[in-house]
Amino acid sequence: MLKGVHQKLEPQQTPAFFVHGASPFSRMVLFCALSITLMAVDAKLNYLSQVRQAFIGGLHPIERIADIPSEFIRDASRYFSVHNELVQENYILKQQAFEHAIKLQRLNTLQVENDHLRSLLGGVIPIHPKAILGDISHTGRDPFRNVVIINRGSRHNIQAGQAVVDAKGVLGQVTRVYPFSSEVTLITDKNLSIPVQVERNQLRAIAFGQSGNTLDIPYLPTNVDIKIGDKLVTSGIDGIYPAGLAVATVTKIDQDPKSPFAKIISTPTAKVSHHLQLLILELPESKEAQIPLPDTDNALQKPTEQEVQPNAHP
Repeated sequence: MLKGVHQKLEPQQTPAFFVHGASPFSRMVLFCALSITLMAVDAKLNYLSQVRQAFIGGLHPIERIADIPSEFIRDASRYFSVHNELVQENYILKQQAFEHAIKLQRLNTLQVENDHLRSLLGGVIPIHPKAILGDISHTGRDPFRNVVIINRGSRHNIQAGQAVVDAKGVLGQVTRVYPFSSEVTLITDKNLSIPVQVERNQLRAIAFGQSGNTLDIPYLPTNVDIKIGDKLVTSGIDGIYPAGLAVATVTKIDQDPKSPFAKIISTPTAKVSHHLQLLILELPESKEAQIPLPDTDNALQKPTEQEVQPNAHP
């Protein structure tokens, strides 16, 4: 019985879950034709421009989000490369700034030095006779003497006894001469004296160096006609210093009734501690042979240096 029932049943097909439409090829042809038609119409009428702009505007955030990974990689690479360049550039600029700061300091020094040289060569100091320009190399090693060493010596025709001046006045006198350097004793040294006269009334006197960067004018009576502020200039009677060079300015006068002499203190006009350049005045021809030299007992020995005692009072 069951066998007969199974024989009477007909095979059935599985029902389709989705309804199938046209074939894929038909759809492709349809959409291609539609696209061509829309492009042709848009090319003639241009009615889809607003739609395209709205569509592109809506896609812009999505494009930005899609570009984030590539932009991040590009920006990271640029950051490290630019950072390295900035570090190197910063190092170079710092080095250049340091060099320029040093050059600027040297420029200020050169400007001051140039002004001083101009004052030496074109100032009011009468350069008579001829003069040789020199630089101060260093000061003397003896703390009890006021001397400086200059970079001019016998090879530059420097002789012991020559007067040394700057743009302001008399500095001192050459006392030792070596082949390439010389020793200059300043007028403030206690072993040096210089004949002077008061510019106001032509009163002659002798100024002696003393400690404290000052000059002492002794042996003048208490009633002498000299005032604070009087300018002292070289008298020229010794033949070493040309007449009229500024020497000092009177700054203090002490008159003790118990003493027959007044104590007169003056301050040098020259500024040896402010400048490195000075002028060595040429000796008059008539005075070159009168400069005393030490060690006359050993005159037969070949001298290695010239030396002169500081100019004493006449």
